[in-house]
Amino acid sequence: MRRIMLSILCLLMHLLQDETTSLLVLGNQDLQDSIKPQKVEFHSLNFNTTLHWQPGWAREAREVLYFVQYKVYGQSTWQKKDECWGISSHVCDLTQETSDIQEPYYSRVRAALAGVYSSWSLSCRFTPWRETKIGPPMVTVIHSNKSITVKLQAPRSPYRRKRGSKIPMTNYYDLLYQVFIINNLLDEQHRVLVYEGKDKVIKIEDLRPGVSYCIMAKMYMPVLDQSSAYSSRQCTVLQ
Repeated sequence: MRRIMLSILCLLMHLLQDETTSLLVLGNQDLQDSIKPQKVEFHSLNFNTTLHWQPGWAREAREVLYFVQYKVYGQSTWQKKDECWGISSHVCDLTQETSDIQEPYYSRVRAALAGVYSSWSLSCRFTPWRETKIGPPMVTVIHSNKSITVKLQAPRSPYRRKRGSKIPMTNYYDLLYQVFIINNLLDEQHRVLVYEGKDKVIKIEDLRPGVSYCIMAKMYMPVLDQSSAYSSRQCTVLQ
């Protein structure tokens, strides 16, 4: 009888141990799913490229850490981004890692909490030359009696020449300046295109003294039929 009781007790202990192990595995799987990063996307402006993601549905878990890797399309080995290894942020700067702008890249992110790691979340393929957004030009306005002189400067990339100056985006694309004028006496929202071309200095003439004008500009890329956002308004009243 005693042997039978011991055997039953031993069997119960094994069953309890197996059940505990199953619950632990199930709990870990739920945790992995709950912290897995969502919506992993590249964002890029003038080749300043960052990877963004959203936290998993366990958003209250503030101790979640993230780990980022990247690679060129076709390569078998993922590269670790040291500055984005075990971070709490949801953004990682990959500007230097994507500096070969014609190459397509992938990146992936995983999360960890309490020693449990999620599976990797993969980005879509990203090619900087095709997908970066072009920023607006810098605009300087100088007015005279009946004219406005507009000085334009193309946005610059984060990459530098050997002497240290940043390379303008016009080195990578055939870009045009588009300049617009707003006559505030008529309609503050109506923009009139007065110039499109590559000149960095233009003169807008035959304007009315005493009237407030605003100048805005943007970059246009004919090869991809893309435009930048507008620059901020530069306003002046002709004397």
